Amino acid sequence: QVQVVESGGGLVQPGGSLRLSCAASGSDFRIYTMAWYRQAPGKERELVATISTSGNTGYTDSVKGRFTVSRDNAKNMAYLEMNSLKPEDTAVYFCNVEVQIVTWRYNLWGQGTQVTVSS
Repeated sequence: QVQVVESGGGLVQPGGSLRLSCAASGSDFRIYTMAWYRQAPGKERELVATISTSGNTGYTDSVKGRFTVSRDNAKNMAYLEMNSLKPEDTAVYFCNVEVQIVTWRYNLWGQGTQVTVSS
């Protein structure tokens, strides 16, 4: 009933920028906290950034000052603006959305989008 899809990944040089988008679609649902995770080869999936319904944000230390998470509640969208990218930012980036369908809350994952930072 509800789908989450990320887009915007690609290949970028160190110091470059990318903007990732996360779209939730469906019917009869409400969106709460949205979050971005990433997983590099051989590593655990890690939380990168979160944003609440009211706009409160949180970031992992390694991206503070470089990444900005935002959302558009009317469009059921979340974004991750990534600046000053480093090779160590290379990973598959996933969007996680807390949704409520009828009376139950769920966390839904997108399929992931690859971000590669390399010269």
